[in-house]
Amino acid sequence: MDSEQLELLLTREMPYGKYKGRVIADLPGNYLNWFAREGFPKGEIGRLLALMQEIDHNGLSSLLDPLRKR
Repeated sequence: MDSEQLELLLTREMPYGKYKGRVIADLPGNYLNWFAREGFPKGEIGRLLALMQEIDHNGLSSLLDPLRKR
């Protein structure tokens, strides 16, 4: 994980589904956990969803706070 990936969590929007248009960092934990159970999509969006799920699951969402303040 690098700072570029963390920044993408705050800029990439969910391209489809119930939370279409919401940045990945703001997706609810239960939605991220659903992907973890059912399988993440392929490509960049899947990698970012998996990263955000791991951050959220481990209670590390505060790592994104300094980036949000920019």
